[in-house]
Amino acid sequence: MLRFPVVKIVLGSIPQMVVMAAIVDTALYVPVGGLLVLVAFAFFGVSPRAFVTFGGELPAFDGLVVWWGVLLIPSLAYAAYMMPWSGKDR
Repeated sequence: MLRFPVVKIVLGSIPQMVVMAAIVDTALYVPVGGLLVLVAFAFFGVSPRAFVTFGGELPAFDGLVVWWGVLLIPSLAYAAYMMPWSGKDR
C-alpha cells in the first residue's frame, strides 16, 4: 500500500492519461500526418509513400502504425499537461 496520497493519485491517473493521449493522437493523426507529408514533399521532395514507409523500409501499414506511435509521444505530453492531477475530483 502506498503511504503518499499524491503518488497514489498520479499512479491511478496514468491509465486515464494514456487513453486520453490515444484518443487525441487518433483524432489528430490524419491532419497532422497530412501536414507533415505536405511539408516533406514541398520542402524536401520526399514522396508521400516514401515518407510513410520510411523510404521503403517498412510496408505501408507498418509505416502508418509506426507514425501513430511517433505522434503518440507529443499526445502523451499534452495529456499529462491537461490532466487534472489535484485529486479533488475523486
